[in-house]
Amino acid sequence: MTPTAVPAGAAQASPSQTLSRGIRALEILAAAQAPLTIAELADAMGVHRSVAYRILRTLEDHSLLVRDDAGKVQPGPGLAVLARGVARNLQTAALPELTQLANALNMSAFVAVWDRDDCVTLVTVDPRHTGAAIVQHPGSRHPISAGAPGIAIQSAYPEADWHAAAPGIPYRPEAGTARHRGYAASHDEVIAGVSSMAVPVRVPGGRPAALAVVYIRAAQNPYEIAAALMAGAGRIEAQLG
Repeated sequence: MTPTAVPAGAAQASPSQTLSRGIRALEILAAAQAPLTIAELADAMGVHRSVAYRILRTLEDHSLLVRDDAGKVQPGPGLAVLARGVARNLQTAALPELTQLANALNMSAFVAVWDRDDCVTLVTVDPRHTGAAIVQHPGSRHPISAGAPGIAIQSAYPEADWHAAAPGIPYRPEAGTARHRGYAASHDEVIAGVSSMAVPVRVPGGRPAALAVVYIRAAQNPYEIAAALMAGAGRIEAQLG
């Protein structure tokens, strides 16, 4: 049998490309500070509006995004269902400590994990009375070599071990300092005017994570913040076994 020729221009996007675009759409929405129009999302994805619309309809069918009354899109409740299965043991062990830290320090407290070249917020708890507290959204990411959480994760490794585990990603000198003193601090690195403190959390059988807080200004002594973080990390590690 003679194969049927495929007309020029009739090829469809491969499933892998479609999946990649859908994931990219979710990443953009998760990082956005406010709901986006379809046009804004299409521009951020670098695709035609009609392509973005088809992808969004599929994601909407699975409750991975929702549209408000103005037609703007934002992450949907289906993402929360999926997120519950990510590092489940770490999230379960961390939540009580995050709640205690957030309310005791009046800062957003969160756990960050290492994903490829990035540091990604896994779970966060905001203080009951937020005031001027900085909100750290789950799913937000920044380079692993920037900011206190990334430095804290690096500090769980001696420098030689880091280069073996993460070829091509520089080992911050501050990671060596943090390894010695037990905590990392940063200011104005990830978000202008914002400070962060973090400590490593060693996860049995997995990559280290970071327990961190983020704030604009702190009434507390920095050593008291560091001590609270280190105590919380110790209890999380004990829960993880």
